Amino acid sequence: MIDDLYSAKLLRLAANLPRAGRLAAPGASVEKIAKLCGSRVVIDVVMDGDRVADFAQDVKACALGQAAASVLGAQVVGASLAELETARAQLRAMLKTGGPTPDGRFADLALLEPVKDYPARHASTMLAFEAVTEAARRASGAATAA
Repeated sequence: MIDDLYSAKLLRLAANLPRAGRLAAPGASVEKIAKLCGSRVVIDVVMDGDRVADFAQDVKACALGQAAASVLGAQVVGASLAELETARAQLRAMLKTGGPTPDGRFADLALLEPVKDYPARHASTMLAFEAVTEAARRASGAATAA
């Protein structure tokens, strides 16, 4: 069953991380660490109003965390804060309560649906979306999400 987690498609995503690195002058930066496994992401964003204008990520995570970050990096520029919050909520619901797979620009997160059966891997899978949402809120001047 664990082979379902590590499909060839998922491993390709994990191996090709878009927008890797750091921004020289981010509007906000957020670091998140999964305490159980030590996965770590640092997200830098620049916002133009409520939309992501620039983005970079420094990801040191397992294949699952890297795959989620890969989906994020490929689609994040141009995304609104609301789209990021929706994607984070959909990913969390898919993993924790069996909710439907995410839709919209982050629909490729559906590849991570098998992770729902492995609660110990939820935190690392969520890291990039937790960090980008917080960074986007800070950079746009919105109140910090709960």
